[in-house]
Amino acid sequence: MRRIDYDTEQYREYARSRALTEQQLQAWLSAFEAALPARGPLAGLDVGSGTGRFTPALARAFGPVTGIEPSARMREDAQMQSLPPGVRYLAGSAEDIPVQPGSADYVLMFLSWHHVQDKPGAIRELSRVLRPGGRLLMRANFSDHHPRYWWLEHFPRGFEVDASLFQPLGEVIAMFTSAGWRVADFSTVTEPSSGTRGDMLERLRLRTGSFFAQLSPDEQAVGFRRLEQAVAADPGAPVPVSAEPLLTLERP
Repeated sequence: MRRIDYDTEQYREYARSRALTEQQLQAWLSAFEAALPARGPLAGLDVGSGTGRFTPALARAFGPVTGIEPSARMREDAQMQSLPPGVRYLAGSAEDIPVQPGSADYVLMFLSWHHVQDKPGAIRELSRVLRPGGRLLMRANFSDHHPRYWWLEHFPRGFEVDASLFQPLGEVIAMFTSAGWRVADFSTVTEPSSGTRGDMLERLRLRTGSFFAQLSPDEQAVGFRRLEQAVAADPGAPVPVSAEPLLTLERP
């Protein structure tokens, strides 16, 4: 996987291209609530918080949240939002989380695990910051449990390239269980439609997905030409709902 420096690329359009509808946000919050302890408030960490598309909502739903994000520009965008009480953003990463040991009830990693370079180091750090019995909510794609997004079929090697960004599910689980963690749950979350295919095409043109960074300019050009032709036939058709993996792990 080619590493992405979000301080020099993608940051300008990331929030707009990855925005969630209210229905999508509520679907995820409901899934997180089902995976977390019933007691509250809960102290949370949003590791890889990006432009903060989840952090404020987590605080409103569950209690104080610290967003951890290595990109200064992404943190700047997040801090420009109207933030509820209990939200803060800190520079850091999954391998270096600048909070006290045992200070978090849960950690959310939403589509950020595949960016982690030192995964064993990240597991040690997650073990440090979570309380015993604390939970990691990992929304990640896995090479063998991967949503087949409708638009990928139009890009050369689309499904192959996208799946190659991610580990197999069993490999991820083995890394954590060998460190004493246990699997609390693995399920899929039905994410509501994000709008029309025409709307989706406009967001994809912003090229903020890790997938696009792995394609050559020629592959991108061919893919967008095919996708534009397909969408032009019915731009108002809704984007299909998708089943998104959610792995919940519990710290010993």
